Amino acid sequence: MIFLYLLPGYLLVNFYIVARILHWLSALLGKPCNKAVCCAVYAVWFLCAFSPVTAFLLPKTGAALFVRRFAAYWMGVLLYTAGIILLADGIRLLARVTPLKGTALFSRAGAVTVGAAVFVSTAGLCFYGCYHARQIKTTYYNVSVNKSGGTLENLKIVLIADTHMGSAIGRDHIGQTVEKINACEPDIVIFAGDIFDNSVEMLDYPDEIAALFKSIRTKYGVWATYGNHDIDEKILMGFTFSHKDSPPNDSRMREFCEKAGIKLLCDESTLIDGSFYLVGRRDRAKPGSADGTRLTPAELTEGLDKSKPVIFIAHEPDELEETAAAGADLDLSGHTHDGQLFPLTVITDIIWENPCGLLEKNGMTSIVTSGVGVFGPFMRLGSDAEICEIDIHFTAG
Repeated sequence: MIFLYLLPGYLLVNFYIVARILHWLSALLGKPCNKAVCCAVYAVWFLCAFSPVTAFLLPKTGAALFVRRFAAYWMGVLLYTAGIILLADGIRLLARVTPLKGTALFSRAGAVTVGAAVFVSTAGLCFYGCYHARQIKTTYYNVSVNKSGGTLENLKIVLIADTHMGSAIGRDHIGQTVEKINACEPDIVIFAGDIFDNSVEMLDYPDEIAALFKSIRTKYGVWATYGNHDIDEKILMGFTFSHKDSPPNDSRMREFCEKAGIKLLCDESTLIDGSFYLVGRRDRAKPGSADGTRLTPAELTEGLDKSKPVIFIAHEPDELEETAAAGADLDLSGHTHDGQLFPLTVITDIIWENPCGLLEKNGMTSIVTSGVGVFGPFMRLGSDAEICEIDIHFTAG
């Protein structure tokens, strides 16, 4: 319901943007825009502005998928349009109390020039952000674990997270992801949550996507835990609507994972090849369990032979100290998207102890990936879409 409280502010921002667009058009034309032009601009803009609401209300059909994908781009356009217009207006306000007040900056030509600069800047940032979000890079890490890996001296992990399949991410992006994974020739693939974008029904070509995941070549398989978006909930512009604080995981998502060859660990552990443990922890915000709780790191490692390497999979990189104290050697996470979009990329360090990359914590290595996909706007500015190739060296025994 938070969205309903924010709706008046959302409408005001859109009215403000349209007013500035009409001001620029009037300067460009050399006269005030007539009623027909004003009505057309308002109609087109608010049709776009309400595309997220339209997609939310439509039944889950092909038309809804098209509108949702348009809305995913639109939210990024709106963010940068509003930001750049506010920046330009702020600079002009400051200029009014300087000697620039009487210059051409405040003439008709100045208004046209500033408006054109705002348009070009916004379009450039948005086009680049859309392009960059599709460029999946491979980030490399070398990690030493001072334990015996049994018969293994080395282990190559590929870490992925945050595909957010559904409204924005579909078959093409997953195909590129799988190509990148197979190029690494991994021993095991770890999927650190947010496989879906709050719905399994909005997948385009689900059978083909499942087949793509099934085509991953790996010795020990693909293992995953759920994230906070692996829950069937209605979502509108990042805000979810559910009847419970923590609804259980959707059985259809588990069925998809089984079909795709993805093995789930939800507050569970497994011993791989007698050499190392994988421990999958439920999500903090949306654990998906019947009672809405999750086990602590200590409870998850109770009874494990901690002379063997212990690798945690946790969607959110939280409770690192507790996870290290429980005997974990490696903690693999996603969730943060490394901020995804500037200026959010600037504040992730404030929110997370390890917002992205590698961090040593009390003898444990935490690695957080910025993720493959996107949440909300299909754009990335100031962050990368990535998979992580992690070479682990077992140095004891």
